[in-house]
Amino acid sequence: MYDFIIIGGGIVGLSVGMEICSKYSSAKLLIIEKEKKLAQHQTGHNSGVIHSGIYYKPNSYKALFAKKGSNSMRDFALQHGLNYDICGKVIVASNESELPLLDHLFKRGLQNGLDIQALNKEELHEKEPYVNGVKAIHVPMAGIIDYKQVSEKMADLIQAKDGEIMLAEEVKKIVETEDEVIVETEQKTFKSKFLINCAGLQSDRIAMLAGYDADMKIVPFRGEYYKLKPEKRYLVNHLIYPVPNPDFPFLGVHFTRMISGEVDVGPNAVLGLKREGYRKTDFHIKDVAEVTMYPGFWKLAKKYMKEGIDEMVRSFSKKKFVESVQVLMPDIEADDLVAAEAGVRAQALRSDGSLVDDFFIINGKNSIHVCNAPSPAATAAIEIGKEVCKQIPEQLFLKIQSS
Repeated sequence: MYDFIIIGGGIVGLSVGMEICSKYSSAKLLIIEKEKKLAQHQTGHNSGVIHSGIYYKPNSYKALFAKKGSNSMRDFALQHGLNYDICGKVIVASNESELPLLDHLFKRGLQNGLDIQALNKEELHEKEPYVNGVKAIHVPMAGIIDYKQVSEKMADLIQAKDGEIMLAEEVKKIVETEDEVIVETEQKTFKSKFLINCAGLQSDRIAMLAGYDADMKIVPFRGEYYKLKPEKRYLVNHLIYPVPNPDFPFLGVHFTRMISGEVDVGPNAVLGLKREGYRKTDFHIKDVAEVTMYPGFWKLAKKYMKEGIDEMVRSFSKKKFVESVQVLMPDIEADDLVAAEAGVRAQALRSDGSLVDDFFIINGKNSIHVCNAPSPAATAAIEIGKEVCKQIPEQLFLKIQSS
């Protein structure tokens, strides 16, 4: 009998496990991951940005945890000798019509307690000489890191404190009673006093297996990227983002310096036809059927029809993608970009067509389900781990300590 079972071996599940092992060293912990390696999905396909929290609604989980998480992630990297770079970010208004949106974003950043600066055109070009912009926000605390490397270190820390990690075990059945949780995989059966669901792209399905229907479904959006050729990396000094479109729930095509020295350009966001599909040709009939039969999807599609079509066109036309890139960086040509690995964002959608805008946690009888943790969840992972542990019933920890 385990004290805790965590389903999901991405950075959120590992952060929860690390926090449990740190605070309650006597707890018997098991992390179950269906893949043969840890951090294979959202974490392993992450752009590596340490976010500041500027975009998010004040006092939301995302705003609070991104701000705190950027500091705790940096401290974690320092403590364990992991490579990171607080390189800063500029958010750029490319024309006068975007200035009211930029001003609103600047005020939101101040509301979220961030030490940010407004840049005029000359100040922007001192930092980013090749960017097309009339004004910008400088976000100095933004940075980059390798979240897969972070996850590996978290796993080491968990195992050093006798936490168990079991790979290649896909959960098929969950029975939650008043006293325990029984978790069945294809090969084994495990029992635990408490279950924590951190399954990312599969989190809604795991919650349903445990008997919880939260009026939401995970809809996968594939983020398609290019990389700048090495000889053009000089064009980018910081992370460079456009002013986000308030009518579309993604940040737009941006430039991301990577800890490896590469520069990613993207993403182009399109509906994924497979929850864990990273290629245009990936297709899974069950995943497609679930999305297309879900009433919230058609309400969302109607609302964002124009933006969705534009994203699809850019997905299949490099020429159109390059045109969107040139709005911010006119010197980039099609030959400067080479195709890069895509990622998939697990976005929770409600039946009324509204996107779940914040991290979303469900409390069960003997379980907690983290059912919406897209970006900036990697940045916020350590803080999410702390929050999940706070929500575990205190009497359970007292029982573990006394046993």
